[in-house]
Amino acid sequence: MKFTKLMSISAMALMAAGAVQAKTLVFCSEGSPEGFDPAPYTAGTTFDASSKAIYNRLVEFAPGTTNVQPALAESWEVSADGMEVTFKLRQGVKFHTTDFFTPTRDFNADDVIFSFTRQGDAANPWNQYIAGITYEYYSGMEMATVIKEMVKVDDYTVKFVLSRPEAPFLANMAMDFASILSKEYADGLDAAGTKENLNSAPVGTGPFQFVAYEKDAVIRYKANADYFGGKPAVDDLVFAITLDPAVRMQKLQAGECHVAPYPAPADLAALKADPNLTVMEQAGLNVAYLAYNTSVAPFDNPDVRKALNMAIDKDAILEAVYQGTGQKAKNPIPPTMWSYNDAVTDDAYDPEAAKAALDAAGVSGLTMKVWAMPVQRPYMPNAQRAAELIQADFAAVGVTVEIVTYEWGEYLKKSSEKARDGAVILGWTGDNGDPDNFMGVLLGCAAATDGGSNRAQWCDADFDALIQKAKVTADQAERAKLYEEAQLIFKAKAPWATLGHSTVFMPMSTKVSGYVMDPLGSHSFAGVDVAE
Repeated sequence: MKFTKLMSISAMALMAAGAVQAKTLVFCSEGSPEGFDPAPYTAGTTFDASSKAIYNRLVEFAPGTTNVQPALAESWEVSADGMEVTFKLRQGVKFHTTDFFTPTRDFNADDVIFSFTRQGDAANPWNQYIAGITYEYYSGMEMATVIKEMVKVDDYTVKFVLSRPEAPFLANMAMDFASILSKEYADGLDAAGTKENLNSAPVGTGPFQFVAYEKDAVIRYKANADYFGGKPAVDDLVFAITLDPAVRMQKLQAGECHVAPYPAPADLAALKADPNLTVMEQAGLNVAYLAYNTSVAPFDNPDVRKALNMAIDKDAILEAVYQGTGQKAKNPIPPTMWSYNDAVTDDAYDPEAAKAALDAAGVSGLTMKVWAMPVQRPYMPNAQRAAELIQADFAAVGVTVEIVTYEWGEYLKKSSEKARDGAVILGWTGDNGDPDNFMGVLLGCAAATDGGSNRAQWCDADFDALIQKAKVTADQAERAKLYEEAQLIFKAKAPWATLGHSTVFMPMSTKVSGYVMDPLGSHSFAGVDVAE
């Protein structure tokens, strides 16, 4: 009996030691996810919480780069005419086993076809499994048109038959909307009458498994021991949702979190001086903009939009909002991206000329709304302050501005409606390093729909013809020329006021190792460790 008792105590001690040794990484995230199904959304906050942690794609970007590498697909072949892309799938990949789902089979071709078909086929029973959802990326990138057919060659081979050659196709397939979900899990939810759980109780193949979400407070994950890329170094991952950038940095300095994104520019000096912190930085592949609703008068007139652009003092915004961490934007793509047209002339800040142009366009006594984001984003440190400066600039030329905002998820949804009034402050961090991801997704005609990513609701035939031609052109130099020409049209027609490009800073504890900054702005913790 004594021996048995001693063994029990020893076992308890070993269990306690194991619990002590379990590693937890706390990420003070800047906002709440809109949901955990990546396909209907475009916000990086949502992707960090869903696609980056929980899911995988057929191909993914190598850490720290925009280079496509194998993921759920071990390899792929592109036909000589560019019209077929065949993926050989990785075998033995396990979906997460959770309290609410136990898979009976490994990942296979059925999951791939399910994940894409539901986005492109309006008649698919999973297309509107939540009423009113839209698939901004899938529609904005014309994937339903590009993908003519998906063929299950066998359980581990899927062939995408295209309607045309598509230069950015592989890079697009590495994007978050292309995450692969479990068809078996979806079938079970359908049978149980709980289809909406696909967006709230996620199951994937990724490095971390979803445990629980307390809305607007915390998300908990645990390491996926069966992850095909190897079990993560940390046992538990926690997203501590902290909207206020000052509070995020306070938590970081107090040791309450290990990584905290998007510091306020004014806090950078103190963070860099803290010996317990490391502050990484890199030029952001991003742009912040003010998108006019060009489908509504008087913003349907490019002369009015150009006049308003001349009223904006971008130097003041750079000084007050970016505080030395950004540069003025003149194009819809950042200067670090290939095909950037530096020959474009920016709108001059000239309030007198702006007022004269408004008068010439017959616009007087204009009252409009300017939408300001409620959260900090990598491309825009403080949208409320930027809106206040724009409000003052517009008042100087006789335009009265009401600043409005909404909760972040509601802001993104409402700002994509065709009937939206005024102009919305938003921005974009590239998803794949291709210019089409900015100019096609944000400004193409296919995205100028209710629920689309073209917030300006702008459809210009000449601009669209150029980006469509660029999509089917294989030679990058030729594509660059087309995008350079498209930027000239964009500047002349002014669907946006381009505001700024930011430098991105990533403060973290010196205990953190293995973190790699993503040029595409996401946060991944698969390869990250934290010292005891």
